[in-house]
Order: sequence, then C-alpha cells, then structure tokens
Amino acid sequence: MKKSLKNLLLFGILAEIFIFISCYLIEPSREETFRHAARYSGRLSAFVFLIAFYLFAFGHPKPIKENTQLKNWLLLFAVVHVIHFGFLATNVILNNIPIVPVKLTGGALAYLMIVLAPLVLHKLKLGWQLVYFYYVSLVIFITYLARAKGDFEGAEPFWFHYIMLGTFILCGVVFGWKIWKNKR
Repeated sequence: MKKSLKNLLLFGILAEIFIFISCYLIEPSREETFRHAARYSGRLSAFVFLIAFYLFAFGHPKPIKENTQLKNWLLLFAVVHVIHFGFLATNVILNNIPIVPVKLTGGALAYLMIVLAPLVLHKLKLGWQLVYFYYVSLVIFITYLARAKGDFEGAEPFWFHYIMLGTFILCGVVFGWKIWKNKR
C-alpha cells in the first residue's frame, strides 16, 4: 500500500471518528449521537463519491486499472461508506426506525456494489462502470430527495438536501457529457 493511499484512508477514518465524537459532544444520548453520526457520515460519503466520480469522468478514457488516484478514492469511498452503514444500522436499531423492504433492496444493492467496486470495477467494461457510477448516484439522489420531502424519520427538510440534489444532477450531466465527449 502506497503512502498516499494510507494517508487517504487515515484521513477518511479520522474524519469518521471526528464526526462521531462531535455528534456525541453535541447530542450525548446514544440515540441522537448515532442519528447525527449517520447523517453527517452520509454527507462525507457522498462527497467522497463525487470526487471518485469526477476522477472517473475526467480520467476517461484512461482505464481504471491505470488510474491509481481513482482506485484509491474508490477504496476510500468503500471504507467510509461501510462506516456510514454501521452508524446507519445502529441508528435504525436504537431509534426503532421501521424498515421498508423496497427501499432496503435498492440500498442493499448499492452497498454491495460500493464494497465490491475497489475489487472488480477495473475489470469491467465501460458500460458496467457507468452502471456503477450512475446507480450509486441515483440511490444517493433518492436518499436526498426523501430527506428534502420530509420522508426520513428524525430529519426535517433542510437547504443542504436541495443543494445536494442539484449537485448530483449537475455532476451526472457534466460527468456524462465529459465521458461521452472523450469516448468519440
């Protein structure tokens, strides 16, 4: 493992620890600590994903297996998203949040893709790589849409949700255009 990857992973893990400690200091009850940690950890994860998507789009047509920086960010995204899942699952359990199987299925598939991406994405053809980036974008977009609509228990609609919706739409269009332009 190269120094830059170690530093990137260390930064991601320390950021997650900082999020958890900050949430505990602000909301010391276990239930609220994990509710807030899941929220802010998810925002970190979305930010890391957008960086990986950017590196993919603007690194194209360079293959993923040759793009070390992208591979490192995909691994970081998998790590911070697994930590986010831990906060999220704990939040669901502690706060007795009802689980909707249809929503769970789409999210579970995204989690599986996220965890497997650092291991297999570089072996797949461009079409499947695009499926990964756009499917994960769609799941994150739908999550922010549900938050903006007030469909998340314990989370009121907030201006940040609308900014993230616009950001994911804009990035999806711009990154897609960049990939299409470089493919020709």
